[in-house]
Amino acid sequence: MLSPRCVTRARQLLPLRLWPRRSWGDGSIMASMQTTGRRVEVWFPKRLQKELLALQNDPPPGMTLNEKSVQNSITQWIVDMEGAPGTLYEGEKFQLLFKFSSRYPFDSPQVMFTGENIPVHPHVYSNGHICLSILTEDWSPALSVQSVCLSIISMLSSCKEKRRPPDNSFYVRTCNKNPKKTKWWYHDDTC
Repeated sequence: MLSPRCVTRARQLLPLRLWPRRSWGDGSIMASMQTTGRRVEVWFPKRLQKELLALQNDPPPGMTLNEKSVQNSITQWIVDMEGAPGTLYEGEKFQLLFKFSSRYPFDSPQVMFTGENIPVHPHVYSNGHICLSILTEDWSPALSVQSVCLSIISMLSSCKEKRRPPDNSFYVRTCNKNPKKTKWWYHDDTC
């Protein structure tokens, strides 16, 4: 017979077990997982599903949702982007990576450029991190994926000269992989 200590350890080694999903009156969907004898609840807001549909059906100009990116997870999207006509980035193609935490929309998504072509811009680091206030301290739950996309299009379109931020080399060597963990200093509204 196993001692109580061994039984506790065995429970900790059990894989996660997903409980049935339930829908709540506010439109959220809840899935519960059980691990180490405790129930942990994970919320998947209807809001994220609505924004996904909105981006599929009515994307901002020059943006399309990469359908393959959402097949495995609704919490990580890739948005394909084309530089706006009449700008320094006209005809260039980029990819934006959106990662959503379980606290979305109360917590901003993690957004960064990804792939082989990172735009050369005074507010975009060569590792894809974007210095844009609405992605951190100016985030509001009233904002959406579409408004973030429009802000990024606007930021690129208003650029007068293609160049990296002055501290690009140092930042890329020393930064966290998650751009939301950076304490940004917003001091320049011009490009």
